[in-house]
Amino acid sequence: MADFVVAIGLVFAIEGILFAAFPAMVRRAMNHVSETPDGALRVVGIISAVIGVVLVWLVRG
Repeated sequence: MADFVVAIGLVFAIEGILFAAFPAMVRRAMNHVSETPDGALRVVGIISAVIGVVLVWLVRG
């Protein structure tokens, strides 16, 4: 459970750095995402989840 909390903390830290350092770029990216079809977002989400699970599996073995 501690690893999960650390992972969530890292997500917040990375997103916070992006929002603080590149607010205009993040705003453009969010606008682009809102215009992207649901199917494409779903595929990207599934691929991202699989990559994340594989990375955790490789590191934690």
